[in-house]
Amino acid sequence: MSSSDALRSVRRVCAVAGAALLMGIGLAAPAAAHASAQPVAVSVTYLSAGRLGASVAAVVALIGVVVGGLALARPAGRLATGSGRLGTVVPLVAGLIGVGLGALVVATAESGLGTGNGLGGALVALVVGLIALVLGGLTLTRSRRTG
Repeated sequence: MSSSDALRSVRRVCAVAGAALLMGIGLAAPAAAHASAQPVAVSVTYLSAGRLGASVAAVVALIGVVVGGLALARPAGRLATGSGRLGTVVPLVAGLIGVGLGALVVATAESGLGTGNGLGGALVALVVGLIALVLGGLTLTRSRRTG
């Protein structure tokens, strides 16, 4: 796989992630429209445990996506020297942590989107974590094929 093919693959993954995020926002809008059925939202400045967990999950998963994208785009770069394990392991572990923590926040959320419990951020963390896992899997298969 040449670097231009890897870059095209990374662009496709990012385009699919953006489309999934927009679709999630579009599906969440009708749920947020029924404000009378949901409890009163907490303040914007209040950092609940759900918001904190979702934020950490999203950041960790995003780190996995960045490292996986760099490992795919630059196979001979800093992240893929030697055996290439760092560019393979980091996206897999970060994606797994992002998905796990995001799923935990989704499972423990008591109310819907927009109420301050971190459900929106957890859903984003799930999507970004899955993308990190896919990128890690692609780098793993490539490292096994070339190694």
